[in-house]
Amino acid sequence: MLLISANSKAQFQDSITSTKSDTLIQKKNNPAINHSPKKAALFSTALPGLGQAYNKKYWKIPVIYVGFAGLAYAINSNQIKYDRYKTAYKYRLDGDPSTTDIYVGVYTDDNLNTLQKYYRRYRDLSIIGAAALYVLNIVDATVDAHLFTFDVSDDLTFNIHPTIINTTQQNNYTTGIGLKIKF
Repeated sequence: MLLISANSKAQFQDSITSTKSDTLIQKKNNPAINHSPKKAALFSTALPGLGQAYNKKYWKIPVIYVGFAGLAYAINSNQIKYDRYKTAYKYRLDGDPSTTDIYVGVYTDDNLNTLQKYYRRYRDLSIIGAAALYVLNIVDATVDAHLFTFDVSDDLTFNIHPTIINTTQQNNYTTGIGLKIKF
């Protein structure tokens, strides 16, 4: 057996240069290659929904703002009721007979205390919910940007077919079943 080895360097430098320039041209012309998860996260951090717009998922923007509007309503409503019951409870405990609340004869002192704690708790939970929605908005934009070039076509195949397997240790062939999954 005769083995001949030779190094050829005539085209080496030009092929790398052309590959780099072709890659740069391809990156400029293909917006999917330039799609940055970091940029999507920064956009959503600056303004909720902007990262979703960057990812071209426009339908998510109203969902985010409806969520924020609902949580803002819950925060405001619970804050108003909390202030109302807190003020009434303070009037009951101040010892001044000239200050009365609108709940005299309706709620006891313990009821007012329970109501103010109830609305303060749900106001705080609504604030936590708004913060969680803000973080979820950023995470959604980042994950969606990572999956921007993910192929979601209907061409998902699963094939089982007979095959011949070469067993190198025994230098013979055997039959088997091949499994091919195409994503």
